Amino acid sequence: MTASSLDSTLRFGPRAAAYARARPGYPDAVVDELARVTKLAIGSVIVDLGCGTGLSSEPFLRAGFRVIGIEPNEAMRSHANQRLSAQPGFAAIDGRAESTNLNAACADLVIAAQAFHWFDVAATRTEALRILRRPALAALIWNDRRTQGSEFARGFESLLLGCSAEYLEVRHRHARLDRVEQFFGNGHWDSISVAHSDELDFDMLADRLNSASYVPAPGEPQHAPMMERLRELFAATARDGVVTMEFDTRVWYGDLEAAMAGQTRRSEPPPGPPV
Repeated sequence: MTASSLDSTLRFGPRAAAYARARPGYPDAVVDELARVTKLAIGSVIVDLGCGTGLSSEPFLRAGFRVIGIEPNEAMRSHANQRLSAQPGFAAIDGRAESTNLNAACADLVIAAQAFHWFDVAATRTEALRILRRPALAALIWNDRRTQGSEFARGFESLLLGCSAEYLEVRHRHARLDRVEQFFGNGHWDSISVAHSDELDFDMLADRLNSASYVPAPGEPQHAPMMERLRELFAATARDGVVTMEFDTRVWYGDLEAAMAGQTRRSEPPPGPPV
């Protein structure tokens, strides 16, 4: 079975450990600004759809919110529980974005971070409206990796294009703004963007690459050549033993029922390349 044929709930299972070790987190500034513009009170309940290993839940917990992570993949959910179970206010449960297994009107904000492009949009919108109190606040979050601006950024994008036949497919799916519009009901939504970066040694960079579901997995014929290209890129671009991967964390947020008030959305560019 190829990666592209895998159910989206299964494709990350074999990569969960690398994902937990090496995926970028989300800046606290994004959560602070989202809470400000949506007027969320500390202690509000956040439902994190497709919470994965808990990276997206963590900054909300640090900010004093309660978080229910929804994750259908057992390996990813296990990492989330290991990472965050000691923190008060966190629980990860088995469910899907389209069917969370939560009670109606239990949440103050629904989020999806680096996961929305795998969801059935109409079913997810219906489920979000069911579990949300009013106003029906939602936010879609992506870490968009910069592909220009440095030799490393250009080289890493070239590596992905050369080593993964599925990368363009995932990048296209990731960047479909029409899905964002459908989720918000063609109503009012706005955006937040915060720049941030990670410094990665080679082992962390290798884990980050291998955490992507669209690249060849260890044991596949294309994996060794890909890793050789990564070593060459690292050797050419590292400074003091690290490379810098730059991101723009972008958030689309709004009230899922705002269209009923006849408001219009703000025009925004689509998300950029996936991590």
